[in-house]
Formats: sequence, C-alpha cells, structure tokens
Amino acid sequence: MLDFRLGNTTAVVTGGSSGIGLATVDLLLAQGARVALCGRNPERLEQAVQHLLQRHPLARERLFAQACDVLDAGQVQQFAQGSEAALGPATILVNNAGQGRVSTFESTTDDAWTEELHLKFFSVLHPTRAFLPQLERGEGAAIVCVNSLLATQPEPHMVATSAARAGLKNLVRSMATEFAPKGVRVNGILVGLIESGQWRRRFEAREDRGQDWAQWSADLARKKSIPLGRLGTPDEAARAIFYLATPLSSYTTGSHIDVSGGLSRHA
Repeated sequence: MLDFRLGNTTAVVTGGSSGIGLATVDLLLAQGARVALCGRNPERLEQAVQHLLQRHPLARERLFAQACDVLDAGQVQQFAQGSEAALGPATILVNNAGQGRVSTFESTTDDAWTEELHLKFFSVLHPTRAFLPQLERGEGAAIVCVNSLLATQPEPHMVATSAARAGLKNLVRSMATEFAPKGVRVNGILVGLIESGQWRRRFEAREDRGQDWAQWSADLARKKSIPLGRLGTPDEAARAIFYLATPLSSYTTGSHIDVSGGLSRHA
C-alpha cells in the first residue's frame, strides 16, 4: 500500500529559496519530511524560510536552511554536514540550481561556454558528491535533477544552455546506472516554460499595458505553440519531482518526466 507521508525522510533541495525549488520544499514539508534547503542569497533564503514557516508553523524543527553556493565544493560539504547534524542523513536529494543563458553560437565566447558548462555540471556534481555517502546509508534513496526541455529540443538562441542541458540528461543516466547497486535511484524532469521571476519581469515590461497576467501569458503560450495554452507553475514541476523522489516511483531510474505542457515534439 502506498504511503504519501514522509515522516522518516530527510530531503535536501538546492536552489530552494524560489521557484521550483521553493515549491518542492513546500510540498515535502506538507507531506511530513524533514527538509534542508540552500540558496546563494542569504536574504532571499531567509524570506523563503519565513514564507515556509507561515505555511507550516509546526515545521520549524523539520526545516534547515543554509546559504551555499553549489559551485563551491567546500560550501556544499559544509551544507551537507550541517544538514545531517540538524535533520539526520539525507534520503532525497533534489538538484535544482542553474539558469538559462541567451546566446547564439556566434555570440557565445569561450568564457561564456566555460561558465555555462561549469554551472550546469558542477551544480549537480558537487551536491551529489557531498550527499551520496548519506544517501547510500538509507533505504529508498533518490536523486532528482531539475533539467530543461532544451536537453532534447535545443534552441539556437540558447546554444550553450541547450548543449549543457543535454549533457546533464546524459549524466543522469550514467549516475543512475552506477548508483543502482548502491540502492540510489537517479531521475530528472524536463521543464518547459514555467512561471518565474524572469517571466514576471517580462510581463511588467510589456508594451500592451491593458493585458493582465493571464492574457499576456496565454499569448506567450500561443506564440510558443504550447498545446495546453499556458505556462506551467512551480507547483506542477514540484509534483513531478515528488513522484520521482519517493517510493511512488520505486522501480524507475535513469528516466525523465516531461513537464512542458505538450511543448515537446519528441515521443
């Protein structure tokens, strides 16, 4: 019988102070998990903690937050040590750090390529290395990597990000095969256009001031040919992450769930 409650589970979410990461922390807390989150910006991280405690006032003892740059291996190790000391060893790791770079092949410099590839890979490599010993000690351990539809459907105006995302998709498969004998599943999600601060800022800068958010985002969805006719929400991505992170998907590893509203042109 399936049990959706996670009372004996410690989950870790990187990039947990906003967007998909914050929605994932919120859902995990709602289901009884102990949750550690990190983010680069201490002020934004504290705002996220206060938001979460308002929604889950009894969860203070189940919540641990620490400012951390996932590209700094030392900081990630400190986060892993702090998380374990506060909440116990992790059984779930959600790798959710990184953003997109708008550039074409012609406009992407060598430094930009290096920066983008470093971000996409080491934002996963550092947390995975730091938390893997904890995950190996538990039962039903899982890693979920938040990736983009660009991994399978590249865009020429985001050439570096598309290439890096494809590499991350391949990495998930490789880790899944290597970690399976250790009892650790590895999966990912491929997100399309999700409501975020980036799209809200574009909405605020819109030319047609008569449009509200619903009208503006629906127009955007039509221009992008999203069959469901709207942008996704962080909560919808979080629910896919929850499925892959929990025993609900106990026989699934090395796979990805498409969360793009039908935007994918691939089976």
